[in-house]
Amino acid sequence: MYSESDLQDAVAAGVLSADAAQALRDHVARMRASPVVDEEHFRLLTGFNDIFVAIASIILLVAVGWLGNSLRLGAAAHQPSVASGLLVAAASWGLAEYFTRRRRMALPSILLLGGFVGGVAFALAALAGQMLPDADDRIGGLIFSGIALASAGAAWVHWRRFMVPITVAAGAAAGAAVIAGLVLSVAPKSEGLWFVLLLLAGLAIFALAMRWDMSDRGRTTRRSDVAFWLHLTAAPMIAHSLFHLLGVFDGHEMGVGKALMVLALYFAFGLVALAIDRRALLVSSLAYVLFALYALFHKAGAVELSAAFTALVIGSALLLLSALWHRTRAWVIGTLPDALTDHLPYLDRPNLPAAV
Repeated sequence: MYSESDLQDAVAAGVLSADAAQALRDHVARMRASPVVDEEHFRLLTGFNDIFVAIASIILLVAVGWLGNSLRLGAAAHQPSVASGLLVAAASWGLAEYFTRRRRMALPSILLLGGFVGGVAFALAALAGQMLPDADDRIGGLIFSGIALASAGAAWVHWRRFMVPITVAAGAAAGAAVIAGLVLSVAPKSEGLWFVLLLLAGLAIFALAMRWDMSDRGRTTRRSDVAFWLHLTAAPMIAHSLFHLLGVFDGHEMGVGKALMVLALYFAFGLVALAIDRRALLVSSLAYVLFALYALFHKAGAVELSAAFTALVIGSALLLLSALWHRTRAWVIGTLPDALTDHLPYLDRPNLPAAV
């Protein structure tokens, strides 16, 4: 099975012409009765060997971290070792040189990115714990911000070398954590401020995702994969913080008013998802709408069957939306001004230049 990324690589290498690649995409779209642009492709598995290599990589990195933890490097017996994080980061980079740069394996590349950035963050956190074991909340916020900044830098270096699409999302999340750490170092006890920052960060990452999406409206290049991971990062940040700030879960039970508000917000998220042709917002807020609908059925008297009715309604609605996604999206796009739709993904993929 060949992925969109494989087609892009074949066109770039001159093995396949851009017209032939486009003809293949159009044929698949006709077979599936859905435009390829609506499929929201992203590369995760190229075969079972991806899973095999991913499992082996996890085992190796755990072993390397375990052995590194035995190298205390000035750390007390109860403290994590800096060497553990450094060795995991080094091993992840070394493995990425082969499995990412040469073999272009998707799932191992994602795990090795996490190993490299996570190893750098762990090493710095261990070093901070050794040097400042009694840091208060304000100093802790600054330390957290510094670690996040270094993690963002590590993600940028990794991107320059390997260009794994999820790397941009990891760097964006780390960048948001830098600002959050700085602000929380000033007001460490403000829980409400934390969710405001989370919402603003989610909106900023969403805007960044749309910028990447607008640069590839036909979704035939790596930029679309980058946008996918950015949307997947932004969506839970937006949904969780927004519902929390609206007080959805204040109290032990959700009232009818709050439940209807959740459903209305989910409907709004659905319109946004259809317009931008991304499903991340719908998935990220699904737990909230399930709980809201369960509360409504419970209030209506269907106590024993509330969960069953909730699953039936939501499952059916989402499957129907998936089946009618393109038609519904066409209706939503038709209600928007041209100045906006000119920047959204195509309803039907036109003849595009060669993928880059």
